[in-house]
Amino acid sequence: MERLAHLVLGLSHETVLMKFEELGLSEPILRAVSAAGYVTPTPIQAQSIVPALQGRDLLGCAQTGTGKTAAFALPMIHRLTAAGNPPKGRGRRIRALVLSPTRELAFQIGESFRTFARHTTLRETVIVGGVNQNPQTRALRNGVDIVVATPGRLLDLMNQGFVDLSHLEIVVLDEADQMLDMGFLPDVRRIMAQVPNERQTLFYSATMPDDIRKLADAILHDPVRVRVAPVKETTDLITQSVYLVPKPHKPQLLAHLLHAQPMSRVLIFTRTKHGADRVVRQLSKVRVRAEAIHGNKSQAARQRTLANFKANLTSVLVATDIAARGIDVDGISHVVNYDLPEQPETYVHRIGRTGRAGATGFAIAFCDREERGYLQAIEQQIRQRIDVATDHPEYKPVERHEEAPREDRRPAGPPKRAKVKKPFAKKRTDAAPSAEGTGPRPAWQGTKKRKRRPGKRERRALSAL
Repeated sequence: MERLAHLVLGLSHETVLMKFEELGLSEPILRAVSAAGYVTPTPIQAQSIVPALQGRDLLGCAQTGTGKTAAFALPMIHRLTAAGNPPKGRGRRIRALVLSPTRELAFQIGESFRTFARHTTLRETVIVGGVNQNPQTRALRNGVDIVVATPGRLLDLMNQGFVDLSHLEIVVLDEADQMLDMGFLPDVRRIMAQVPNERQTLFYSATMPDDIRKLADAILHDPVRVRVAPVKETTDLITQSVYLVPKPHKPQLLAHLLHAQPMSRVLIFTRTKHGADRVVRQLSKVRVRAEAIHGNKSQAARQRTLANFKANLTSVLVATDIAARGIDVDGISHVVNYDLPEQPETYVHRIGRTGRAGATGFAIAFCDREERGYLQAIEQQIRQRIDVATDHPEYKPVERHEEAPREDRRPAGPPKRAKVKKPFAKKRTDAAPSAEGTGPRPAWQGTKKRKRRPGKRERRALSAL
C-alpha cells in the first residue's frame, strides 16, 4: 500500500513495476484484462485507477498512446458493478458517460469497454454523427449503462428527448484539448449543465491550454492531478530525422523512401484534408497503395479504411491530426510528417504512434523553407536537435501547375478565339459599283444585289395612275 500511495500522490518519479491484481479491481475485470494480454499497468493507469476507485475526481495529462482508455474504463466498470448487477431490459438508466472528440476514438473506447466488461452484465453503446441515428435510439430505448458519444450527436439526441442524464454517476472527458480545437467546448458545457452535481468526473487531456484549465476548474471538485510523460519528452526508441526539401519535391522524396526503405506499416500526417487526398493520388501514380482518413470521409469509409490498415491490407495511411486521434494500431514502423505541424506538441503526439510496447520506430519529417520556424519550435520543445538526412534522390523537374493549389489548377484546353469585327464596321472600298454607276456600293449593302426602293418621283407617278 505504501507503493500505491507513492504512485497516487506522485511522490516518487521512479518507474515502479506492479500488476493489475495489486490495484484492487474485481475478479471479473481481472479475468478480462488477463485474457486481453495485459499484465503490467502503464504509469497513467497505475496512478489513475486507485483514486478513481475511491470516487475522487481526476485531472490527467498524458499524451496519446499511454493507455488512458483503460485508466478510466477499468475503475468505471468496477464501480458500476460493485453494488450488484444492474436491472435488466428497459429498466436500465445511463449511469456513465464518456465524451470523445472523434468518431474513431469513440468506437475505439466502445470496443475497450466491451473487452473489459465481457464478464459483467453491463451494456454500452456508441453515439456518433455521420450515421443513421435509428440504431442508436433503439439501443437507448432498450436500456444501456454506459454511453460513449461525440458531443454533437449526443446533444442532438438530448434535444429530441432520447437521452436522459439525470441518473448519471460518472462522467469522462477524453482528449479535451482536441475538443477545444474542434470547437466542441460550447456543446460540452451544455451537456455538463444537464448532469447531476453529485457525480464523479474524470478529465483527460494531452495538453493543458488556458481554456482547458478553466473548463477543468469549473467541472472538477478537489481533483487528484496526474501527469505522465510530459510533451517535452520523446521516447528513446524512436529514431528521428528531417529532410530539408522544397515543397514541390516532397512527393518524389516520399515515393523514394517508400520504395527504398523497409517500411512495414506507415502513417503519414498532412496539415489539411485536401492535402491528404493529394498525397494518396500522387502515391497511386508510383504504384503505392494508400488510403486517406479525414473529416470529409463518410463514417463507413473511415471505418473501412481503418480496418484495412489494422489488417495490413493497406500499408500506408494518410491522415490529418483530428482524424488520427482515434487511430490505435500496433506495429506502426514509420511516422512521416509530410507537413510539419504548427504546434510543437502535436509533433510529439504524432510520432508517439510508433515505438510502442518496447518496439523501435522511425519518425521522418519533411521541412521546406516556409516550415523552418516550425522545426525550430519542435526542437526547442523536445530539447534536442533532429538529425538532418542527406540521402536525397535525384529530383526531376516539376512543372509549376503540378504543385498549384487544387482550386487554381484548370485543365489545359485550346486557346480562346479572338473576336472578329463584323463586316459593316468598316466601309468597303473594293465593292462592286452600284446600280446607278455613281461609285462604290455602301458597305451596308454587302455584295448581294438588293431590290431598289422606288424614289419620291416614282411613287408620285405610281399614285397618279
